[in-house]
Amino acid sequence: MNLVRRYLNRTTLFFNGIFYYAGFAAAVLFAFGYFIPVFITLGITALVFIAIVLAFDIGLLYGKRKGFDAFRDAPERFSNGDPNRVSITLENEYAFPVRCSVIDELPFQFQERKWKRRMELSAGVRSVLVYELTPVQRGEYGFGDINVYVKSPLRLISRRYRFEQPQVVKVYPSFVQVRKYQLLATSTLLAQNGIKRVRRLGHSLEFEQIKEYVRGDDYRTVNWAATARRGDLMVNNYTDERSQQIYCIVNKGRTMKMPFAGMTLLDYAVNAALVLSNVALTRQDRAGLITFGQKLDTFVGADKKPGQQGTILEALYKQETNFAEVDFEQLFATVRNRITQRSLLVLFTNFESVESLERELPSLKRMAHYHLLVVVFFENTELESLRQQPAKSLEDIYIKTIAEKFAHEKRLIIRELRKAGILAVMSTPQSLTVNALNKYLELKNRQSI
Repeated sequence: MNLVRRYLNRTTLFFNGIFYYAGFAAAVLFAFGYFIPVFITLGITALVFIAIVLAFDIGLLYGKRKGFDAFRDAPERFSNGDPNRVSITLENEYAFPVRCSVIDELPFQFQERKWKRRMELSAGVRSVLVYELTPVQRGEYGFGDINVYVKSPLRLISRRYRFEQPQVVKVYPSFVQVRKYQLLATSTLLAQNGIKRVRRLGHSLEFEQIKEYVRGDDYRTVNWAATARRGDLMVNNYTDERSQQIYCIVNKGRTMKMPFAGMTLLDYAVNAALVLSNVALTRQDRAGLITFGQKLDTFVGADKKPGQQGTILEALYKQETNFAEVDFEQLFATVRNRITQRSLLVLFTNFESVESLERELPSLKRMAHYHLLVVVFFENTELESLRQQPAKSLEDIYIKTIAEKFAHEKRLIIRELRKAGILAVMSTPQSLTVNALNKYLELKNRQSI
């Protein structure tokens, strides 16, 4: 295999289809020459002409030691589940226009075995080839070399240029969504992206300042002591409560291994947790992270220091799931011992049946006793499509009945959680981030935390 690779690396000249067509035409002339001798002369003439043109074509492409250049420009980090822009700059240093085929050696995770782009470049022109890649799993992605096959205007042969461009790109949780929702969180465009506006209820308890009374201020906030000192009517001014603790808890068990649109449920949960943490920090809350499986895997204490988002991003980057069951008892012990202040706990998990919920419900109840717990789990979209399909046979009736049963189980899970005093959010994978943000903003505006 190594010998073959070394041979291919040395080989830079390739014959194009037009060369073989011309050779086939010459062979046909020789075949007719078996019956009509004059075609022998025509065949020899054709071979001589092909040889002359071939030599001229070789001289055009190989007369210059380096007639072409290319290099790749890719970001150091890719955003998981989002299109990421990659560009290849091509420069034709020949004195004539060329046609070229570009083959970039993409990371094996994309399984792109026929990636090829064709371009035409005029003499001395530099052009940029832009394409997008959408990864569906986190980790390291390795790019290889750039191969460019250049044809002269005669197009008999192609000269291959191999540009060594090895590059390792790390695929992180979706920081594209982070930037998007960070902007929306400070703007008035939330409703256009599915984020609901919730009316604030009541007064916040966080005091901001004492100011002079103006018409429209609530008379119940009059500060009589300050009024007596100043001789003017003074009122207390309050602001939204800040620095509340928000923990995103991500289940890494076997139920999060289920795929959807190329990504696992864990990847959707990781993306949503990253966005929710960033919005919480933008709102001056303290964000933290817990990931768990059979044992506690990651614990990032709630904080709002400048590097907190980067710490959470690095912690989420390396999260992987397996087929093991998770330990909710150990999760409760960790929450009880290490989170001393009442906090909002957003648990990203998945339950497929009421029985699976009942096994973990005692631990969830105990966590909800000390903190505000929101359980976010996934709706099975495949079941919904099965339920909507018309039944045309007895087998279809059985399938629809089973799908209805599992869909009913999901509704029962929501009811059981609410009966236990636990907030529940069921979401499709693609809407997980929006639904989680809606619940956080709702609880924040209603001052439930």
